[in-house]
Amino acid sequence: MWERLRRFSALERPARGLFLRAAVLLPLISLSLRLRGFRETQAFLLKFLSTSNNEADSSAPGRVVLTVRMVRAAARHGVGHPTCLEESLALWWLLGRQGIASELRIGVRKQDEKFEAHAWVERAGTALNEPESLHAHYAAFDAALSSTPPGPR
Repeated sequence: MWERLRRFSALERPARGLFLRAAVLLPLISLSLRLRGFRETQAFLLKFLSTSNNEADSSAPGRVVLTVRMVRAAARHGVGHPTCLEESLALWWLLGRQGIASELRIGVRKQDEKFEAHAWVERAGTALNEPESLHAHYAAFDAALSSTPPGPR
């Protein structure tokens, strides 16, 4: 435990903030998906996204990498064991809060007579929260389930 606390303290302030947000967000998303379902959870998250687009910001690629790292860390060291959908929704939302465009993708496959689904986040056609090869084994729905940031309201 002390080692984890030491590593957390060594993080820069933006990383600590992202980690804490992700650590709180993951169980909340999990609970919401169980109680309200995917569409209502997604609609609720959309209400709190930034409507500004910071894509011209030169720090966006660095913030994407940091956000992915902190969501992964929160998933590993936080409460419970989040599913790929829960982790992807958290990443998609945290990027959107920063005005960084991304897409939530879901794919399906049938393997050994079992139906399987998988979720991931893409930015400019590249999967962010997993090795490129994993989602390639799934047939993705033609359109992203959500893109961020949303257009003007």
